[in-house]
Amino acid sequence: MSGGSRGAAEAQDAKDHDAVTRLLGREPLCSFTVVVRGSDGDPDVIANEPFLFDGTPMPTRFWLLDPAICQAVSRLESSRGVSRAEEEVDPESVARAHADYARERDRLIPESHDGPRPMGGVGGTRKGVKCLHAHLAWWLAGGADPVGQWVADRIDIQRQ
Repeated sequence: MSGGSRGAAEAQDAKDHDAVTRLLGREPLCSFTVVVRGSDGDPDVIANEPFLFDGTPMPTRFWLLDPAICQAVSRLESSRGVSRAEEEVDPESVARAHADYARERDRLIPESHDGPRPMGGVGGTRKGVKCLHAHLAWWLAGGADPVGQWVADRIDIQRQ
């Protein structure tokens, strides 16, 4: 299984919007940037803006879209993957990953913003592991996520 190609982030365009809508099964709820593409050119991972179009905070910065990868991660999750990751990955490195993820997302929020803000780290989680999809998405996008690496090792996927 391949993780697609990573490169300079590409701004959202109509073709990407249509592909993301198809892959999500619904219209995107916020602006996004394609950060990883599959070999077919479809977006594999997108980076979401920190707020939905209606102003609601969006804690999940990186979103995994590739159907085959999503299915492999879902199978891992259904076989105690979240619990296993929490048991096997160093909790201090997970905490650092959450802090780094939150810092990266929060840098996109203007200092003058006075409304609700996204909270938590990877996928909005404050501590531990919640969603293997979110961890893998950030890892595929280049993040230093030990849980994402753990997932990639178990589903035999490489970061490009």
